[in-house]
Amino acid sequence: MNLKTRDLILVAMFAALSAVGAFIRIPLPIVPFTLQTFFCAFAGILLGAKLGMLSQVIYVLLGLMGLPIFTQGGGIDYIFNPTFGYLIGFVVGTYVIGLLSEKVKNITVIKLFGIIMTGIMIFYIIGVPYLYFIYRFYLQSDVAIRWAVSIGFIPTIGGDIVKAIILTGVAYKIVPILSKERLIPRKGFIYNEG
Repeated sequence: MNLKTRDLILVAMFAALSAVGAFIRIPLPIVPFTLQTFFCAFAGILLGAKLGMLSQVIYVLLGLMGLPIFTQGGGIDYIFNPTFGYLIGFVVGTYVIGLLSEKVKNITVIKLFGIIMTGIMIFYIIGVPYLYFIYRFYLQSDVAIRWAVSIGFIPTIGGDIVKAIILTGVAYKIVPILSKERLIPRKGFIYNEG
């Protein structure tokens, strides 16, 4: 991957925004509602698959190295935190959002919303089983997978849908402008001309 200075700045910026998003939150019993999903999805849309994913990899690595940038601190032992699966999901989901937004032809608002929601669902598909696994097998708690869904998915999905709607509107308007001015490292969306 040949990175330009602009790319490095944008990757660093989205890694930092993900860290900030961890602290803009509504506390819930186990899995807080944060703005991280918004910034992860935005990274995928604006930076594309590889650079968007790189921003999240850097964010996760910095947290694992000890910077207290996760919702509950940082350090290598954070991999045993029940919410660490969501961080893995951010890496994978951001990549998928970027990849789909690069590949889909004739982008529409509905398609863009679907792309963002696909990535958000990946956050949950990885995060919720990890939550269950840590509670069940590491913390030796007698919980069921439906408990993990009720704690790690149900309370936050509504807010994530709202964030996806907002991001869809914003991205649909600004990506073509930013790419035309070469302020982001990707081409604008291919719009449906019909």
